[in-house]
Amino acid sequence: MTVIAIDGPAASGKSSVATRLARRMGFAHVNSGAMYRAVTWEILRQQLDIAHPEKIEAAVQRMSVDSGFSESGDSFIRINSELPDIELQTLEVNQSVSSVASIASVRNLVNRQLHNLARQRAIVSEGRDIGSVVFPDTPHKFYLDASPEIRRQRRASQGQGDTIEQRDLLDSTRANAPLKVASGAHVIDTSHLTLEGVVDKIVEILELSGLHLA
Repeated sequence: MTVIAIDGPAASGKSSVATRLARRMGFAHVNSGAMYRAVTWEILRQQLDIAHPEKIEAAVQRMSVDSGFSESGDSFIRINSELPDIELQTLEVNQSVSSVASIASVRNLVNRQLHNLARQRAIVSEGRDIGSVVFPDTPHKFYLDASPEIRRQRRASQGQGDTIEQRDLLDSTRANAPLKVASGAHVIDTSHLTLEGVVDKIVEILELSGLHLA
């Protein structure tokens, strides 16, 4: 099982970097955030109140979930026979995903899918607890960050409806797997680096550790 873990706060560049890095390395790309968004989308589709975690816990137990890889090497998740796509980027999902993702049963569900995917292929996976909780034993851990101002600008350009401060508070203070720098992770400030610059830096570190392009 070979996993490159990329963690960091909202708008630190995780998804773009992970996607490009996976292509460079010849690995599959696994977006854990999309999985949490998919579960959130299904919760909202069932018109459940996210202020009542016990109802979400029960709904999660009833969910039929499977995941895999597309021909392009990106992961997908199917919930109750539905394969959500652009629905994952709606304002309602964006505003609810941190609360849903803080629930233990939701995190357990997503973590099982992540481990299942990692057993199939070498992966680059990004999120907020990939290196600290999901794959703590991987030697290939990175934590991306950027200044609040830069992240705020990126968030606005993505058309997201929440704030950096709101997401940071929710992600770093939740009881289950809070956002933090994993032990042994390489911290990279992406504030003034290009996408290729960040990927180049990660590839250099990986090659020094003995992990080379496929």
